[in-house]
Amino acid sequence: MSSERLNDSAEGSSRSTPQKQQQQQPPPAPPPLSRYESQKRRDWNTFGQYLRNQTPPVSLSQCNCNHVLDFLRYLDQFGKTKVHLHGCVFFGQPDPPAPCTCPLRQAWGSLDALIGRLRAAYEEHGGSPETNPFGNGAIRVYLREVKECQSKARGIPYKKKKKKRNQIKAEDPAKSSKQAA
Repeated sequence: MSSERLNDSAEGSSRSTPQKQQQQQPPPAPPPLSRYESQKRRDWNTFGQYLRNQTPPVSLSQCNCNHVLDFLRYLDQFGKTKVHLHGCVFFGQPDPPAPCTCPLRQAWGSLDALIGRLRAAYEEHGGSPETNPFGNGAIRVYLREVKECQSKARGIPYKKKKKKRNQIKAEDPAKSSKQAA
């Protein structure tokens, strides 16, 4: 009889084990973020930290385009793009033959992409498009000035890409049949 109890308890425990395992499993993890989404999240957190480090700290509701411009200027110290000053002998040369003491700055393209991500993140976090400090005209003017300054200093003109037009037009079937006759 004791062997029957052991079998019953062993069977009972083996039956209850799968139920316990199912209950203890954590819920499935959300899919990993895309590279863009990850970068947007990092940029948003960096900007939030920048605002908190201001004296006095600035809340997101108090943030305006001047804070964004200050943030962009702050980021220049971490740039990797050599931007020659007007007095530099290499000013306007795309590939200078020797090193110089001109500062490293954030590249215009990096700043432009950053503003795009922050603009999207602002609206995802409940901000309205009308009050979005990243979409302010002053930001666009600043980015345009950075672009022009860097293109002159590095001797690399930024040209707008021309839109491709469909040069091959579909012939009118009625015209082609008349020409054949």
